[in-house]
Amino acid sequence: MFLEKMLQSQGFGSRKYCQQLIKNGAVEINAEVVDNPKLKLDLSDLHFSVYGEEYLYREHLYIALNKPKGYECSHQATHHFSVFELFDETLLNRGLQCVGRLDQDTTGLLLLTDDGQYLQALTHPKKHVAKVYVMETADAVTAEQIQQLEQGVELRNENGIFAATDVNLLDTHKLQMTVHQGVYHQVKRMLAAVGNKVEHLHRAQIGKLDLEDLAEGEWVYLTSDQIEQSKFREQ
Repeated sequence: MFLEKMLQSQGFGSRKYCQQLIKNGAVEINAEVVDNPKLKLDLSDLHFSVYGEEYLYREHLYIALNKPKGYECSHQATHHFSVFELFDETLLNRGLQCVGRLDQDTTGLLLLTDDGQYLQALTHPKKHVAKVYVMETADAVTAEQIQQLEQGVELRNENGIFAATDVNLLDTHKLQMTVHQGVYHQVKRMLAAVGNKVEHLHRAQIGKLDLEDLAEGEWVYLTSDQIEQSKFREQ
């Protein structure tokens, strides 16, 4: 791939703008300024810098964000901040998208990508990728409510029964459970269906991928192993 095309693929702007970056001496490879837009590159483990900032060539973006409260999963947020405000322009230029959505008042693990196949693999209803949530409830959680969640509940305007697995009571008003679907407001609606209410909701895990020590508002690129962990689904 030519240098100018590589820069364009990484979100640095139009081909003309990338050519100008190169001509301005802004691009370095192996600590040397490169001024040939048509320089042919080996993309494997390619590190480069633009105006002194280091980058690694990435064919696709796979990102894990610990989403803060008060952020919408939308490019055109209306009443709150947008999660996309947490990323720089080069990433946004690549068409970064949320893998599913979290409500503005929900915190926790949110994946983002520019890879359509990866997006489909995690969001298609037939994939049944596990998602683990921890929630604080308005009322104390009863044994009967846990049993109802495990057996499954009906949700208004949805087809089928929605059941949770691995339902664990962490405290009188704190519950952890796993769901495998992804319908609108599913966890909140399931708790309402058994006579309780979610006061705070946090997504802790997708597939086998968790947040580890990622602080709220921070994000990281996923490794190849983590990408596979996020796609894990029970057979």
